[in-house]
Amino acid sequence: MARRHKGRLLNGVLLLDKPMGLSSNDVLQRVRRLYGAAKAGHTGSLDPLATGVLPICFGEATKFSQYLLDADKAYVTTATLGVVTTTSDSEGEILRTNVVPEYSKDFIEDVLNQFRGESQQIPSMFSALKHHGRPLYELARRGVEVEREARSINISSLTLLGSTSDTLSLEVYCSKGTYIRNLVEDIGEVLGCGAHVSMLRRIKAGPFGIDECFTLEQLIDQRAQGGGALIDMNLLPVDVVLADFPKISINSELGRSILHGQPVKIPSGFMPGMGRIYIEGDFVGMGEVDQDDVLAPKRLFSSN
Repeated sequence: MARRHKGRLLNGVLLLDKPMGLSSNDVLQRVRRLYGAAKAGHTGSLDPLATGVLPICFGEATKFSQYLLDADKAYVTTATLGVVTTTSDSEGEILRTNVVPEYSKDFIEDVLNQFRGESQQIPSMFSALKHHGRPLYELARRGVEVEREARSINISSLTLLGSTSDTLSLEVYCSKGTYIRNLVEDIGEVLGCGAHVSMLRRIKAGPFGIDECFTLEQLIDQRAQGGGALIDMNLLPVDVVLADFPKISINSELGRSILHGQPVKIPSGFMPGMGRIYIEGDFVGMGEVDQDDVLAPKRLFSSN
């Protein structure tokens, strides 16, 4: 017999400003309890050190969370120069310290330019990637290191926001799977003094920006003042996570077939590829249009 989740059958997306000092899963569980939701999941881990945009999907929205996991991200980070740590951030043990030379802005820009665009990056052992079902960070904490394959990444924008004698403040727009701690560590190596992340804030995940997010404290206050009905007003509809995909509108006759998992012939004019399906204006899921204008359902939304 299938296990039933306790809690409300709630569908929607919450944009959370993750606080420092908690893991993404810790925050997820706190938010799920605040909402009394039966099912919830986040869309991309942030380290306890990190803060910022963490979309949380409830109910049927979890079916589409992969699209946010695959989306581009943006961060602001502080790179502390001259100190290399075991984790490439300030939570790790210091491996070595170096004198930080006086760098000109032009020299720093030349170094940063080496990291703009497409490149290969080897994930950190302190990432949430899994090896034989175990997160790499668990293995790293036991002193175990395993071989990791380099991954293709793209840094579309890398901006120097400011600097001091031993820090660089950077803004990074990047593709999925980019590890900022690795980027900062590599920048430090090219500079010749080493570096680690001492501050990290995600300011954008897919179409969502930090200004749209609620803090955990705001949610707790709202819950205390108005109960579940008040915090429910913070939820966005499920299809917001798919905003980058074209909208495919069909009538109820074609919709009946789609809802039964059957492909349908649709009027020409839709580009081949994935899109959001709407039946008489109601979102029902994702589908794919082929070269012959046939729409096949791929992942459907259930309102039950």
